[in-house]
Amino acid sequence: MLKKSIISLSLIFALAIASFSQTAYTPAKDSAERKAILSALRVPVEKELKQKIQFSIQNLKVQGNWAFVNGAPQNSAGGAPNYKNTKNQDRISDGAFDNNFQALLKKTGGKWKVVTSAIGCTDVCWLGWDEKYNAPKTIFPMPQ
Repeated sequence: MLKKSIISLSLIFALAIASFSQTAYTPAKDSAERKAILSALRVPVEKELKQKIQFSIQNLKVQGNWAFVNGAPQNSAGGAPNYKNTKNQDRISDGAFDNNFQALLKKTGGKWKVVTSAIGCTDVCWLGWDEKYNAPKTIFPMPQ
């Protein structure tokens, strides 16, 4: 009986260590996981920018049920979106806007959902997101 308990506890401990020691990775460009992450992100980005968007990805990292992605939104021709009728136009006019996006997503109930995102940051918007949302630090790029 004691031997079975020790074996069971050892197995539970090994599985716990394996789940906590997952490393961050970048899903393949044609993978279903990458498509699901970007599809989840596309909804709020297109809503904010009031147009269809493609993503030029700079970083995409996943660890466990967390994902971080950043890059540049693009129109269907591959250029910068038209920000004229968006809430970002004033920031563009003031020179306080860069054509970029960053987002933190979490997989809940088998679906990726945007936890937080930012468009047009002129600084490192994601600093502190790991602590604020209890996300793994390894998915975020190092600020330069």
